[in-house]
Amino acid sequence: MQINDKSGVQSYLANPKRYDTMTYKRSGKSGVLLPAISLGLWHNFGFVDNIQNAREVLRCAFDLGITHFDLANNYGPPYGSAEENFGTIFKNDFKNYRDEMFIATKAGYDMWPGPYGNLGSRKYLISSLDQSLKRMNLDYVDIFYHHRPDPDTPLEETMGALADIVRQGKALYVGISNYQPAETQRAAELLREYNVPFILHQARYSMLDRWVEDGLLDTLEDNGVGCITFSPLAQGMLTDKYLNGIPKDSRAAKDLTYLNTETVNENIEKIKKLAEIAESRGQKLSQMAIAWILRQKQVASVLIGASSANQLKENVKALDNLEFTEEELKRIEEVLS
Repeated sequence: MQINDKSGVQSYLANPKRYDTMTYKRSGKSGVLLPAISLGLWHNFGFVDNIQNAREVLRCAFDLGITHFDLANNYGPPYGSAEENFGTIFKNDFKNYRDEMFIATKAGYDMWPGPYGNLGSRKYLISSLDQSLKRMNLDYVDIFYHHRPDPDTPLEETMGALADIVRQGKALYVGISNYQPAETQRAAELLREYNVPFILHQARYSMLDRWVEDGLLDTLEDNGVGCITFSPLAQGMLTDKYLNGIPKDSRAAKDLTYLNTETVNENIEKIKKLAEIAESRGQKLSQMAIAWILRQKQVASVLIGASSANQLKENVKALDNLEFTEEELKRIEEVLS
């Protein structure tokens, strides 16, 4: 919703019914409820993008009851620009709603030159979060993640830095991302020892990428940690986009890092069969793909990106039909196996 203030400038007033239809799920054994669908700012929020469009997407998300917004230090491009744009929009539109928002950022990938701008050292993590807070106009984040394992830094140092970040009041909770089951188990043990609230593991998961089912979900269950998944649509493959060929302006046609024409062609028969199952459920393929992930009890939320408010609204409609019959699950498994 928008209102005009006395100066004639449009200001944002959140939809008063925003919590009426969103589904919320508990993250592990914590006190935190997350929206079943969260908004990721990996793409579409950098300096190369239209900030007014980004603003409309963020407003739309909050009006739909999406309270969780996921960032990282290097989101953009360029690095840091998604956080900076978010900070500008937050200051103008969302500052009065801060206590209704669950904001995340991360550090672990390449961010600045030299030996202290990457991986998992205490130096890097604490410095990076200080920079992120300034860019986002925040005093603290709700959750801070180590973005990926660092094989050369002792896990005790990395988890110890996360613990101190909480004690310093810069984050309320901590999480990890892209860790394997054994690494996750050890991280959980250390954070328990440090008495720090470890509530989320962020992992890639989709119908076409099911590695988390090979031990990670069980490890999270055993440790009372929730899972928040990214790339639920397999970089766009689990949408209607490729059912009739590869569009010239698509991500696959451009052979970008995470998707190319070969990968689409390898999976196209599965994609078409899954689309038929989705249609029989009264859903788009993208909506069914999101609902299929949310059936896992360990999954607290699914992270989606959005290039427009309309795209976001379409994906949130996945929540209108989250139930699967045994026959539907059997058909899906037959396609994926």
